[in-house]
Amino acid sequence: MSEAALMRLTINGEECAVVAPGHHTLLEVLREECGLTGTKHGCELGECGTCTVLMDGRPVLSCLALAVEAEGRSIETVEGMHLGNRLHPLQAAFADLGAAQCGYCTPGILMVAKALLAANPRPGRDEIEAALAGNLCRCTGYHKIVEAVEWAAARLRGEDWTPPAETFYGAPLPAAAGHGAPPAGPDRR
Repeated sequence: MSEAALMRLTINGEECAVVAPGHHTLLEVLREECGLTGTKHGCELGECGTCTVLMDGRPVLSCLALAVEAEGRSIETVEGMHLGNRLHPLQAAFADLGAAQCGYCTPGILMVAKALLAANPRPGRDEIEAALAGNLCRCTGYHKIVEAVEWAAARLRGEDWTPPAETFYGAPLPAAAGHGAPPAGPDRR
Protein backbone atom coordinates (compact mmCIF):
# COMPACT_ATOMS: atom_id res chain seq x y z
CA MET A 1 0.00 0.00 0.00
CA SER A 2 1.39 3.36 -1.06
CA GLU A 3 1.67 6.20 1.42
CA ALA A 4 -0.42 9.30 0.88
CA ALA A 5 1.40 12.33 -0.45
CA LEU A 6 0.52 16.00 -0.13
CA MET A 7 0.58 17.54 -3.58
CA ARG A 8 0.23 21.18 -4.50
CA LEU A 9 -1.19 21.32 -7.98
CA THR A 10 -2.09 24.26 -10.18
CA ILE A 11 -5.27 23.25 -11.99
CA ASN A 12 -7.09 25.64 -14.32
CA GLY A 13 -5.14 28.55 -12.84
CA GLU A 14 -5.99 27.75 -9.22
CA GLU A 15 -3.71 26.31 -6.55
CA CYS A 16 -5.05 23.08 -5.11
CA ALA A 17 -3.65 21.07 -2.21
CA VAL A 18 -4.45 17.37 -2.58
CA VAL A 19 -3.67 14.35 -0.44
CA ALA A 20 -3.60 11.12 -2.41
CA PRO A 21 -1.54 7.95 -2.65
CA GLY A 22 1.71 8.54 -4.51
CA HIS A 23 0.88 5.88 -7.07
CA HIS A 24 -2.35 7.58 -8.21
CA THR A 25 -2.43 8.88 -11.73
CA LEU A 26 -3.22 12.46 -12.57
CA LEU A 27 -6.51 11.19 -14.01
CA GLU A 28 -7.49 9.59 -10.69
CA VAL A 29 -6.59 12.69 -8.69
CA LEU A 30 -8.39 15.08 -11.05
CA ARG A 31 -11.59 13.04 -11.00
CA GLU A 32 -11.65 11.56 -7.50
CA GLU A 33 -9.87 14.14 -5.35
CA CYS A 34 -10.58 17.38 -7.24
CA GLY A 35 -14.05 16.53 -8.59
CA LEU A 36 -13.07 17.50 -12.14
CA THR A 37 -14.94 14.78 -13.99
CA GLY A 38 -14.70 16.34 -17.45
CA THR A 39 -11.51 14.37 -17.98
CA LYS A 40 -12.69 10.85 -18.81
CA HIS A 41 -11.50 7.34 -18.04
CA GLY A 42 -11.02 5.56 -21.34
CA CYS A 43 -8.63 2.72 -21.98
CA GLU A 44 -6.26 3.59 -19.09
CA LEU A 45 -3.45 2.37 -21.38
CA GLY A 46 -2.63 5.63 -23.17
CA GLU A 47 -4.19 4.49 -26.44
CA CYS A 48 -7.49 6.41 -26.76
CA GLY A 49 -6.74 10.04 -25.80
CA THR A 50 -9.95 10.40 -23.79
CA CYS A 51 -8.04 11.46 -20.67
CA THR A 52 -5.95 14.18 -22.36
CA VAL A 53 -5.26 17.31 -20.33
CA LEU A 54 -2.76 20.10 -20.93
CA MET A 55 0.34 20.24 -18.77
CA ASP A 56 2.32 23.44 -19.30
CA GLY A 57 0.30 23.87 -22.49
CA ARG A 58 1.15 20.47 -23.97
CA PRO A 59 -1.22 17.49 -24.30
CA VAL A 60 -0.58 14.77 -21.72
CA LEU A 61 -2.39 11.47 -21.25
CA SER A 62 -3.42 11.82 -17.61
CA CYS A 63 -3.92 8.06 -17.26
CA LEU A 64 -0.17 7.58 -17.72
CA ALA A 65 1.12 10.52 -15.65
CA LEU A 66 1.50 10.24 -11.91
CA ALA A 67 -0.13 13.12 -10.08
CA VAL A 68 3.03 13.74 -8.01
CA GLU A 69 4.86 14.46 -11.30
CA ALA A 70 2.46 17.33 -11.96
CA GLU A 71 3.56 19.37 -8.95
CA GLY A 72 4.89 22.76 -10.00
CA ARG A 73 3.35 22.44 -13.45
CA SER A 74 0.27 24.13 -14.89
CA ILE A 75 -2.56 21.68 -15.55
CA GLU A 76 -5.57 22.58 -17.66
CA THR A 77 -8.69 20.46 -17.98
CA VAL A 78 -11.76 20.95 -20.12
CA GLU A 79 -13.43 22.70 -17.17
CA GLY A 80 -10.86 25.49 -17.53
CA MET A 81 -11.50 26.20 -21.22
CA HIS A 82 -14.37 28.66 -20.88
CA LEU A 83 -13.76 32.38 -21.30
CA GLY A 84 -15.63 34.00 -18.42
CA ASN A 85 -19.26 33.08 -19.01
CA ARG A 86 -18.66 32.19 -22.67
CA LEU A 87 -17.65 28.94 -24.24
CA HIS A 88 -14.20 28.75 -25.77
CA PRO A 89 -14.48 29.01 -29.59
CA LEU A 90 -13.59 25.30 -29.83
CA GLN A 91 -16.43 24.35 -27.50
CA ALA A 92 -18.85 26.61 -29.39
CA ALA A 93 -17.83 25.22 -32.78
CA PHE A 94 -18.23 21.63 -31.56
CA ALA A 95 -21.70 22.46 -30.26
CA ASP A 96 -22.75 24.44 -33.34
CA LEU A 97 -21.61 21.73 -35.78
CA GLY A 98 -22.72 18.70 -33.79
CA ALA A 99 -19.10 17.53 -33.77
CA ALA A 100 -19.64 15.73 -30.46
CA GLN A 101 -21.90 12.73 -30.66
CA CYS A 102 -22.02 10.95 -27.30
CA GLY A 103 -19.44 13.44 -25.98
CA TYR A 104 -17.26 10.97 -24.11
CA CYS A 105 -14.13 11.61 -26.18
CA THR A 106 -14.82 15.33 -26.65
CA PRO A 107 -12.89 16.70 -23.63
CA GLY A 108 -9.67 15.01 -24.75
CA ILE A 109 -10.14 16.14 -28.35
CA LEU A 110 -10.84 19.71 -27.22
CA MET A 111 -7.64 19.80 -25.17
CA VAL A 112 -5.50 18.51 -28.04
CA ALA A 113 -7.14 20.97 -30.44
CA LYS A 114 -6.54 23.85 -28.01
CA ALA A 115 -2.83 23.00 -27.81
CA LEU A 116 -2.66 22.75 -31.60
CA LEU A 117 -4.28 26.15 -32.13
CA ALA A 118 -2.02 27.75 -29.51
CA ALA A 119 1.03 26.47 -31.40
CA ASN A 120 -0.37 26.99 -34.91
CA PRO A 121 -3.29 29.41 -35.33
CA ARG A 122 -3.70 28.48 -39.02
CA PRO A 123 -3.37 24.68 -39.22
CA GLY A 124 -4.17 22.85 -42.43
CA ARG A 125 -6.58 19.95 -42.49
CA ASP A 126 -3.66 17.47 -42.53
CA GLU A 127 -2.14 19.11 -39.45
CA ILE A 128 -5.45 18.94 -37.60
CA GLU A 129 -5.88 15.27 -38.49
CA ALA A 130 -2.30 14.51 -37.42
CA ALA A 131 -2.78 16.30 -34.07
CA LEU A 132 -6.02 14.40 -33.40
CA ALA A 133 -4.65 11.02 -34.51
CA GLY A 134 -4.21 9.90 -30.89
CA ASN A 135 -7.83 10.62 -29.97
CA LEU A 136 -10.31 7.88 -30.75
CA CYS A 137 -14.00 8.57 -31.34
CA ARG A 138 -16.31 5.63 -31.83
CA CYS A 139 -19.34 7.71 -32.87
CA THR A 140 -18.22 9.95 -35.72
CA GLY A 141 -16.23 9.84 -38.90
CA TYR A 142 -14.11 12.78 -37.63
CA HIS A 143 -15.25 15.03 -40.52
CA LYS A 144 -17.28 17.39 -38.30
CA ILE A 145 -14.59 17.32 -35.62
CA VAL A 146 -11.98 18.54 -38.12
CA GLU A 147 -14.37 21.18 -39.47
CA ALA A 148 -15.11 22.36 -35.93
CA VAL A 149 -11.38 22.85 -35.31
CA GLU A 150 -11.08 24.76 -38.61
CA TRP A 151 -14.03 26.96 -37.66
CA ALA A 152 -12.68 27.64 -34.17
CA ALA A 153 -9.26 28.49 -35.61
CA ALA A 154 -10.87 31.04 -37.92
CA ARG A 155 -12.90 32.51 -35.04
CA LEU A 156 -9.77 32.80 -32.90
CA ARG A 157 -8.03 34.64 -35.75
CA GLY A 158 -11.00 37.02 -35.95
CA GLU A 159 -12.11 35.74 -39.35
CA ASP A 160 -15.72 35.29 -40.39
CA TRP A 161 -15.60 31.71 -41.67
CA THR A 162 -18.61 29.47 -41.90
CA PRO A 163 -18.53 25.81 -42.83
CA PRO A 164 -20.18 24.83 -46.11
CA ALA A 165 -23.96 24.35 -45.99
CA GLU A 166 -23.43 20.60 -46.55
CA THR A 167 -21.87 20.46 -43.09
CA PHE A 168 -25.20 21.43 -41.55
CA TYR A 169 -27.68 19.98 -44.02
CA GLY A 170 -25.88 17.18 -45.85
CA ALA A 171 -25.14 16.92 -49.55
CA PRO A 172 -27.97 17.67 -51.95
CA LEU A 173 -29.72 14.68 -53.46
CA PRO A 174 -28.68 13.85 -57.01
CA ALA A 175 -31.28 14.58 -59.68
CA ALA A 176 -33.39 11.47 -60.36
CA ALA A 177 -32.79 9.82 -63.73
CA GLY A 178 -35.81 9.76 -66.03
CA HIS A 179 -37.69 12.64 -64.32
CA GLY A 180 -39.22 10.90 -61.37
CA ALA A 181 -38.79 7.29 -62.51
CA PRO A 182 -37.40 4.98 -59.84
CA PRO A 183 -33.70 4.22 -60.24
CA ALA A 184 -32.88 1.16 -62.30
CA GLY A 185 -32.31 -1.91 -60.22
CA PRO A 186 -32.95 -5.63 -60.11
CA ASP A 187 -36.33 -6.84 -61.33
CA ARG A 188 -38.35 -7.86 -58.27
CA ARG A 189 -41.36 -9.59 -59.78
